[in-house]
Amino acid sequence: MRTTTDLTRALCRARQQTDELFRLVRPDALYERPIPERHRILFYIGHLEAFDWNLIGRYALDVASFHPTFDHLFAFGIDPPPGQLPSDQPSDWPGLDEMERYNRRTRDEIDALLDINALQDNDALPENGALQDNDAMPEKVTEQLLHVAVEHRLMHAETFAYILHQVDYEKKVSQPSWPAESSRPAPEMLEIPAGTAQLGMKNGGFGWDNEFHAHSVEVPAFSIGKYKVTNGEYLEFVRQGADAPFFWKKPGGVWHYRGMWAEFPLPLEWPVYVTWSEAEAYAKWRGMRLPSEAEWHRAAARSPVSCNVDFRYWDPTPVTADDAATPTARAGGEVSQMTGNGWEWTSSQFAPFPGFEPFPFYSNYSAPFFDGRHFVLKGASPRTAACFLRPSFRNWFRPSYPYLYATMRLVES
Repeated sequence: MRTTTDLTRALCRARQQTDELFRLVRPDALYERPIPERHRILFYIGHLEAFDWNLIGRYALDVASFHPTFDHLFAFGIDPPPGQLPSDQPSDWPGLDEMERYNRRTRDEIDALLDINALQDNDALPENGALQDNDAMPEKVTEQLLHVAVEHRLMHAETFAYILHQVDYEKKVSQPSWPAESSRPAPEMLEIPAGTAQLGMKNGGFGWDNEFHAHSVEVPAFSIGKYKVTNGEYLEFVRQGADAPFFWKKPGGVWHYRGMWAEFPLPLEWPVYVTWSEAEAYAKWRGMRLPSEAEWHRAAARSPVSCNVDFRYWDPTPVTADDAATPTARAGGEVSQMTGNGWEWTSSQFAPFPGFEPFPFYSNYSAPFFDGRHFVLKGASPRTAACFLRPSFRNWFRPSYPYLYATMRLVES
């Protein structure tokens, strides 16, 4: 269990990570909307601070607001249904200077409330902590709320990576990037015996509302792809008349991949990033299907975490990239990269577990999306923080949303 000192340290580190991420966008692009279904870039710079302030200052401690307009303006993201895109204009948003003043004051207020100014420098405290657990920590600011603040910010570090990916190359500060090369694996199916899948948070640690309550599901035997479906495999589907995935481009009649920092020839050994609808269509074309959430859990129990997680790389690595580090995987005994190198679509609609209760301080985190129009993803992408690698964590998106780093794996009964 992480202490409050650990969590305040984690909040400071997460702030540094998101600050660095926002600095990769050149100032003249901050009012652009790279993804039509999402807010303009400027919103996310204000949203992270407004969320922390609304959670800790307003909800937990009932401190008077110093800028109610911004508290509300930057409170919530959007997930519009198809055909209902936002129509706001850049002139509808505040100036960057005013927003930066709000952000600075918000952090100053929170740091004063939590007495964590000494932690702004990651090296300011020894490992055993100059602050004892709960020293000077307001009673109503629980470990749960600090977990929420940290993980919410790191969620948006990944969300913003999707947005940054769509910014024109000349409008962002380029980072080193190079496509790794590897041989294309032959498709291989591994048998998963019938058994019990454990879903949900069961060890008393922090989890979001949709991770509760832990329960068991009996799963019949099935077989699952050892590797994620690759670009090379999906290319065969495209050649049969299917539409190309969003991240593929075809300049001069040759397929390329639009990476975060450069465009290059399509890496055939990388996992293909697809929508749920594309994954479902491909699986049917192959005479197979996508795994259910419970089946994913059964197979993931035999799969170590991938090397391509926790912001290590910007783009995917080959589906075989982890084999050298895992002798049992190379020998064929483990399902590869189920957690990392791309989220994995499941066939399961996003729905509450038995006994679901929304967070009282964030009632719209999960419940509005139990609508039959969102599907569960499991695992992690290259831009997923380490704290989300717990098996119980659930991600979800609309079936036609093309921008996220989502892959697929085939199953047959």
